[in-house]
Amino acid sequence: MAPSHVLVPLDGSPLADDALAHALETFDCRVTVLNVVTPLDASMSEGGVLEPDDEREAEARERAERLVERARERAAEADRRVETVVETGDPAETILDAVDERDVDHVVMGGHGGDRSDLGRRLLGTVATTVVGEAPVTVTVVR
Repeated sequence: MAPSHVLVPLDGSPLADDALAHALETFDCRVTVLNVVTPLDASMSEGGVLEPDDEREAEARERAERLVERARERAAEADRRVETVVETGDPAETILDAVDERDVDHVVMGGHGGDRSDLGRRLLGTVATTVVGEAPVTVTVVR
């Protein structure tokens, strides 16, 4: 069954860009692009190393806005429209919340290499592994 609403999490990586291209080419339905800004005091962000401050938070938000704007432009080039969302939080949790809250029935995301000691994480990446394992919908991982 073809999906009616696809979520594409973008993180600025080439694989995430490939995931957006795949979603736009493959699915003729509503597409929402999500960028998750990791709080600067979280261990996965630069705040885990540097002290958080307003300037870095503003820069992270501006980067997120540029990413979703670029996604809108890429969709327009393909004669498509995308909805865009920027949220703050843990990336995997925020993606999973978006699936539930936005009535998403398919996720298309890039996979990234992760911890070399775990084969699944090495092949998919920590966020992708979590989403694949916990999402109640089909997840396509673009590699």
